[in-house]
Parts: sequence; C-alpha cells; structure tokens
Amino acid sequence: MLKKRRFLKDNVVKVTFQLPPESAADSVRVVGEFNGWEGTRLDRTKDGSWRATVALTPGREYEFRYLVDDERWLNDPSADRYVRNPFGEDNSVVRT
Repeated sequence: MLKKRRFLKDNVVKVTFQLPPESAADSVRVVGEFNGWEGTRLDRTKDGSWRATVALTPGREYEFRYLVDDERWLNDPSADRYVRNPFGEDNSVVRT
C-alpha cells in the first residue's frame, strides 16, 4: 500500500511504502530509482505490517519493487501504474 503526503514548505512528497504482515518472514526492502536500486529497509510495526517512509521530489514518477526475505520480488497492488522492466517482469510506479 502507498500513502503520499505533500509538504510544500520542504518541497517534498513523503511516500509511505507498506506491506501486510504475511508478506515476509524476516525482511522487506523497497528497491527503486529513488535509492539507486540499493534498497531501503521496511521496519516491522506493532501490528506486524512492514513500513518505511521516503521523501521524494514532487512531480516525478519512480519505478520500484519490494525485495522480500532477500529472495522474492513483489509489486505494490496500489501502485499508480506498472511498467515492463528489462527482466520481462513489471515494476511498480509511484507518481509524486
């Protein structure tokens, strides 16, 4: 799930990336254009879901995917759209 909040003063859009508890056993990273495809770790919350918030530039689109337990790729079901990647799969896209 994606949640977006615009902060005019700072000229950023804070995007919260979230997956439900059953998505992973040990770890989730959001990997995308905004972090050089290196990954940002999602933290486990009290309810067991996985969550991270990233500040992004407004007015852009960013491709991303989730890397679950360092072995499985997932897309976000609430992505703004999907695009084909060079590996023959789809990447999620978030619009800011």
